[in-house]
Amino acid sequence: MKRACGILMHITSLPSRFGVGTLGKEAYEFVDFLEAAGQTYWQMLPVNPTGYADSPYQSSSAYAGNPYLIDLETLIAEGLLSEAECDLDWGDDPTRVDYGKLWENRFTVLRKAFSRFDRSEMADFVRENAWWLDTYALFCAVKTHFHNAAWYTWPDPAIQDRTPEAVATYTEMLKDEVDFQCFMQYEFDKQWKPLRAYANAHGVKLIGDIPIYVPHDSADVWAEPDIFLMDERHNPTLVAGVPPDYFSELGQLWGNPIYDWAKHEADDFKWWRRRVSAVATRFDVIRIDHFRGLESYWGVPFGAADARPGAWYPGPGMKLVRAIKDECPNLPIIAEDLGYLTPEVKKLLSDSGFPGMRVMQFGFDPCGNSRELPHNYPVHSVAYTGTHDNTPIMGWVETAPAECVAFAVDYLGLNEREGMPFGFARGVLNSVAELAVLQMQDYLGLGDDCRMNNPSSTGCWRWRAEKKDFAPELASRILYYARMSARAPVTEKETKKA
Repeated sequence: MKRACGILMHITSLPSRFGVGTLGKEAYEFVDFLEAAGQTYWQMLPVNPTGYADSPYQSSSAYAGNPYLIDLETLIAEGLLSEAECDLDWGDDPTRVDYGKLWENRFTVLRKAFSRFDRSEMADFVRENAWWLDTYALFCAVKTHFHNAAWYTWPDPAIQDRTPEAVATYTEMLKDEVDFQCFMQYEFDKQWKPLRAYANAHGVKLIGDIPIYVPHDSADVWAEPDIFLMDERHNPTLVAGVPPDYFSELGQLWGNPIYDWAKHEADDFKWWRRRVSAVATRFDVIRIDHFRGLESYWGVPFGAADARPGAWYPGPGMKLVRAIKDECPNLPIIAEDLGYLTPEVKKLLSDSGFPGMRVMQFGFDPCGNSRELPHNYPVHSVAYTGTHDNTPIMGWVETAPAECVAFAVDYLGLNEREGMPFGFARGVLNSVAELAVLQMQDYLGLGDDCRMNNPSSTGCWRWRAEKKDFAPELASRILYYARMSARAPVTEKETKKA
């Protein structure tokens, strides 16, 4: 990576009049804002359908796009919807996503669009993506048929087990619902591709996120339960999580099934090769979430109340890394190497060649010897003020111990003229790390009530920006800092002058 900077801002956090950010005009306007601010990267969270607790890290598919991100104004312009049909209750707070209202109304509106859609238009898309779309569309259709019950509780054991006869029967019986699911994926893809092309044309690359695990109640586990550690009743024997840490004294119990790594290795990681190559069709760079789980993972017995009864088990290590690099040799990858780092994890990161992450917010211990302080960053790394799991930097100022805040003030030389938000930004931007990324909330100086996620909590993933937040004056100031830290793209005019 060349020295550059970017902003972390999930699509759902964009403004829109329909309750959630989408792939519509506001996304294009945000690209314009990034370009004006001298940013080279737009980092976002997973764009797959959200699952348990509305988390983008608990998706029903590793391949599908989130229907909530489909822009309704685009469908109105295409004649598939009217303004009146979209004039529904999407929530009463423009700075928060109301997922309950989205669940109630979004699919109703999209079904109306589907009723006017010429299904022959998506024939090529359905055929080209049949390798994952057939399974996903049927999975969603059967879930709808059984009132959104988890697949391992469906009352028909034959479709739980995906016998050929049951698959054929339900595909025919639920054909209209299967086609509706395909329609939503077609529209997502149709809107995604031009947005990515627009971003790239304006010098902005997209960073996507791959959660290391997939949920139990997903099309992926339903389709291939044999590559997970599962019993004959479709229950996991071990589930994923992390031990007690900075975020929770009980640890984090994610509940995702653990991969049967021996089976993955036996077929040269075919499933992972498919997954990474699919994500690479949407993004310019990918971040592998919980990378340390590839060296060893925290497995918790199924049914445990929290993550404390877990233990460490060996992961696939460099065998998987080599398979990913072989499948996508030109794909830049960021390793999320946060958490409990053993010498073995550090060696895996070094052997992989991937840049790891540094989070400045974790560094302000008065002892001043933390790996997370800018003077300790390696060049080959990605530096953050905080990630989506952290409170925005001003939220940290509000909630951190007074001695830690005082240390940050001294370390960064924070002053009233500059203001704290940009003082913290300067600290990360001026580091030697190749890439520096700040949450949009940090540049806006927002507090703890605007954090995107609070691990082990519910009611997250809701923060949204407003149109007024993307003022030209803010873009100009961010550009100044990007240039001061030699991270802004060099313009053609500047090249000629040099």
